[in-house]
Amino acid sequence: MRAKVIVAVDAMGGDNAPNEVIKGSVRALANKNLHIKLFGPEDIIRSELANHDYDESRIEIIHAPEIVKMDESPTKAVRTKQNSSMIMAVNSVKEGFCDALVSAGNSGALLAGSTSIIGRIKGIERPVLGTPLPNAKDITFLLDSGANMDCKPSYLVQFAKMGSIYMEFVHKKPNPRVALINVGMEREKGNALTKEVYTLLENEKTINFIGNIEARSIPKGECDVAVCDAFVGNVILKYTEGMAGSLMGMIKEELMATTLSKIGAMMARGSFVKIKKRFDYAEIGGAPFLGLKRVVIKAHGSSDHRAIRSAIHQAYVFSSLRLCEEIEKYCLMNKSLDR
Repeated sequence: MRAKVIVAVDAMGGDNAPNEVIKGSVRALANKNLHIKLFGPEDIIRSELANHDYDESRIEIIHAPEIVKMDESPTKAVRTKQNSSMIMAVNSVKEGFCDALVSAGNSGALLAGSTSIIGRIKGIERPVLGTPLPNAKDITFLLDSGANMDCKPSYLVQFAKMGSIYMEFVHKKPNPRVALINVGMEREKGNALTKEVYTLLENEKTINFIGNIEARSIPKGECDVAVCDAFVGNVILKYTEGMAGSLMGMIKEELMATTLSKIGAMMARGSFVKIKKRFDYAEIGGAPFLGLKRVVIKAHGSSDHRAIRSAIHQAYVFSSLRLCEEIEKYCLMNKSLDR
C-alpha cells in the first residue's frame, strides 16, 4: 500500500456541492495516509471549510473559477471550460500532482475529459463505468453501467477482463465468475451483439466465463462480474436503486402500521439497519472508470457527505492497490486485449 495518496476532489461537482462534497472530504481525512486537493472557487471552498475542524496540512485548495454544469454538453465543457473545477482536477491527475480523482459532476464531461486528457491504457478501446451492486452473498460488479451506450463485441470482452481484474485485486476473489447479461440463459438467446460476445467470451481463456444470466440472477449473487452495454446496464442500475428505495419504504410503512408490528420492528431493528446499509449507495461511494491510465471515480450526482467520503476511500484503495497498473500489465501480457 502506498504511504501517501493525494486525491483530487471536484468540490463543485454534484447536486449537493460544495457543502456536502467538502464535508465528505474532511471526514475522509480520518485516513491518516490521505491528502486531498479541493478544486473550485477559493472563496467558496474557504467559507465552507471554516465550518469544520480538520488538519490543514492535508487539504489544499486549488482555485478553479469555472463550474461544469450537470446538463452541459460534455464535449463543449471539456473544450471551453479549462479553468473549471472538474477539468483542472483531471489535469492535476494527468500531470501527476494527484494520484486519483473523485467527482460527482457531469458524467459525460468527466468521461470525455478523463479520456482525452488522462488517456486510455494502450490496448483498451473504451473506458468502462463499473458499479458494485449488493447481492444476497456479497457484490456483483456491473459493467458497463453508464459509459458506452453502443458497443462493439470487442468492447464487452475487454469489459469482462477489466471486471475480472477489479474483483480479483479489490475484492480478493480468485477466478471471479463472469456472466453476460441476456434475456435468457441459453447461448442462442439475445440479439446479434450478445450472440457474438458469447462466442468470444467462451473462447477467452483468461477469464472464468459461466455463460448468460438474466438480470434477476444478479441479486442472487450467481456471478461476480456482469457484462453488458451501458444502455442495459444503466437501466438495471436505475431500476435497482429505485426498487431498493421503494422496498425499504414499503417495509417501514408496514412495520409502523400497528402496535404489534412496531414492537416487532423494534426487536428486529438491528437486522433492518444492516440490510439498509447494504443497499445504501452512500456506503459504496462511486463507480470507477476502468481502462484509464489513472484512477477516476464517478460519485452519484446526488451524493451526500457519506457517499463522497466513501468515494474518496475508493480512490485511495484503488490507487494504493495500483489497479490501473494491474490492468495495464494485463494488457501487455495478453495481446488479445489489443484487438
